[in-house]
Amino acid sequence: MKYLKIVMIIGSIFFLCNSAFAAKPKSACIECHKKITPGVVSQYLEGRMSKTGVDCSTCHGSEHKKMDDAKLAKMPTPETCAGCHKKQADQFKAGKHNLAWIAASAMPMWAHQPIAVTGAGYKGCTGCHKIGVKSEAEKGYRYGSAQCDSCHTRHSFKKSEARDPRACQTCHMGFDHPQWEMWSTSKHGTIWQIEGKGSKRAPTCQTCHMPGGDHNVMTAWGFLALRLPEDNEKWLNDRVTILQALGVLDDKGNPTPRLEIVKAGKVARLTKEDFQREREKMIKVCANCHGRSYAIGHLEAGDMVIREVDKIFAEAIREVQGLYSEGILKKPADWTFAPDLLQFYEAKSSIEQDLYLMFLEYRMRTFQGAFHMNPDYMHWYGWAPMKETLQKIKDEAAKLRAEKSSAKK
Repeated sequence: MKYLKIVMIIGSIFFLCNSAFAAKPKSACIECHKKITPGVVSQYLEGRMSKTGVDCSTCHGSEHKKMDDAKLAKMPTPETCAGCHKKQADQFKAGKHNLAWIAASAMPMWAHQPIAVTGAGYKGCTGCHKIGVKSEAEKGYRYGSAQCDSCHTRHSFKKSEARDPRACQTCHMGFDHPQWEMWSTSKHGTIWQIEGKGSKRAPTCQTCHMPGGDHNVMTAWGFLALRLPEDNEKWLNDRVTILQALGVLDDKGNPTPRLEIVKAGKVARLTKEDFQREREKMIKVCANCHGRSYAIGHLEAGDMVIREVDKIFAEAIREVQGLYSEGILKKPADWTFAPDLLQFYEAKSSIEQDLYLMFLEYRMRTFQGAFHMNPDYMHWYGWAPMKETLQKIKDEAAKLRAEKSSAKK
């Protein structure tokens, strides 16, 4: 009898709570937006937020009440999401996705592009890099001012969507970072596609880069696969050459103001502790399926791929630096450094266009293919064109020197 009373009391509480929730009036936004943006309403109603009582005004405020005052509706930011998801928002703010806008907008190349490519409408660079935090002045178009919705897309904001590796493919594909293509055609990705979402064997993007749902998303090598200091002296010399071509170090090896951009964007690891902390995280992830020594061996094999590809790249850079020092190539008036890899496709000579491709396409594919367990990308899309392009640069440099010599006669 005692237990029956307890069950009845719990049942009554449950009924009252549900009744209170059911009796809660619908947002005034719903009826209007059913006519104006029915798709948005449908997405919202199918999502978990609507079912837990999160109203439109929770994210957009309550100032927008009429058809002609839509601009009064606030656009959510990570701070908005932090009201309910503080842990995830804090992790995001400490990670590299939060810095994506800085990483793009700080590039010298950015200043040379029309607004349609880098700004308004988010059709080019900003289509992905808008995930990073922006100032009010930089937000431009009102959509895209939030960041969380890059992965948990509007207006259902499903966790299941963000957990699916296909959610990553819009940004992590293509020319300079084809991680989606690498992973999806690797053995890991192949198993996932065969066994489906329920696979317990195949690690996804989120398994390795967001373990346990951690929104930090950092890696040991960073986007540029550059770290300091380096104990291997020959490798360090090659890295100094690369950093000079990036304008991060001057011709004497001293830091330039661009080093602060590298720090702010966290695109490289600048202490051994920073590198090892992120490496240990990845070893722990890999060791869930593989032995620790096996995981360390594969990651260190990837490190050696970077060392070897840096030899090729540094040799190509030195060839171009020599053309500048000999006066064969002239530094553009509006450039601070030459060669300048961060000018990307704005390079003023064909030999520097080849150098930019080595940096942003082939070198990236070499080391990213290695770490994403895709031998074809590492070798035929990365290593092989690195070797081919080095020879093209040597041939072109010899031709330019010969032309200069002939002109003197």
